[in-house]
Amino acid sequence: MPIQEKLEQAAAIVRDSGADVWLTIVRETSESADPALEFLLRGGLTWASALMVFATGRRIAVVGNLDAEAVSASGHWHQVVPYVEGIRQPLVELLEKELHGVSDPKIAVNYSVSDSKADGLSHGMYLLLVELLGGTRFRNSLVSAEPIVQAVRSRKTATEISKVKDAIRATEELFASASTQIKPGMSEQQIFNLVQDEMRAKGLGFAWDEAHNPIVNSGPDSMAGHGLPSAGITVQPGHIVHMDLGVKTRGYCSDLQRCWFVGAAVPEDVERAFRAVLEAIESAKSVLAPGIEGWKVDAAARAKIQELRYEEYLHATGHQVGRVAHDGGTLLGPKWPRYGTTPLQKVEQDQIYTLELGVNVPGKGYLGIEEMVLITRNGCEYLSAPQTEIWLI
Repeated sequence: MPIQEKLEQAAAIVRDSGADVWLTIVRETSESADPALEFLLRGGLTWASALMVFATGRRIAVVGNLDAEAVSASGHWHQVVPYVEGIRQPLVELLEKELHGVSDPKIAVNYSVSDSKADGLSHGMYLLLVELLGGTRFRNSLVSAEPIVQAVRSRKTATEISKVKDAIRATEELFASASTQIKPGMSEQQIFNLVQDEMRAKGLGFAWDEAHNPIVNSGPDSMAGHGLPSAGITVQPGHIVHMDLGVKTRGYCSDLQRCWFVGAAVPEDVERAFRAVLEAIESAKSVLAPGIEGWKVDAAARAKIQELRYEEYLHATGHQVGRVAHDGGTLLGPKWPRYGTTPLQKVEQDQIYTLELGVNVPGKGYLGIEEMVLITRNGCEYLSAPQTEIWLI
């Protein structure tokens, strides 16, 4: 994890946000870590701890005395202040010192209504922070750090992009291996097991929970969405076999979908559906560029699939990928209440997104494709090698 890179990036982000300091306050992180913590620190913290990145560029950590040596040894913090009895005095004194002369200070903390990855501040820790700042001039200074956390998380450094590429290559190798092993008569559960066994043999982690990774579908009776593999549904001639797979390697993730058809040749209705899915993905990719709002990218793909006379899919067209498969921030989704404000936010250079959608082919099953793209200065480029033909079993 390139913590030094992310901390250096964070200082400029804090300054641009209008906040005076980004404060991440945590405790007992082995049990309930703030999602932002992994960009600030390697390892965990025990007692109430305040990790602060100031708009001036200064980085200061106030931590329990027995955590201080490890935090200091990381070399990532300009100052590490240990405490024994309580965090209030050193925290307030440091805020006073660093924000001296700032008449209306803004302290950004990690809460968000729409983005779970920017919502790491527990209610209890929020109440504690309010108590710690009570009676000081900072008592009314707390604001949401959502734009800061989203930017730190989503603006991928060269190191992060390289790690995501490694995860993608590993995933594509798993798909290639599965293509040689999936046979008629195998159950969804057997396919699921063989992919997971290979992942573990290669030392790969899971981009989401193991019970649903990979998602395997064969034929029209398979469980929809984030379903579980069935031991009773088997690969049969005429089935579409669909797999949604993501791995984690070197701390970063992939998220891809691929499809096969069981038979000697691809029938016309399956080929037509496949081409429609590819056209819709390309419609999204053609408008995906820095500055566009997420919902507009989704609208391009959604309009295309309906123009081609397929039913509207009931999910977003794409999401960001990074430390986890669903990496928060701007969503390429419709303006539905379930997505909050995330589809209204803008795409930025160096973010990584999926482009994903699918259709049901009557009597044959679900046909879905998912690719990954990197946002460039003027548009985007594929990080994954796009599936351009349906693979045969």
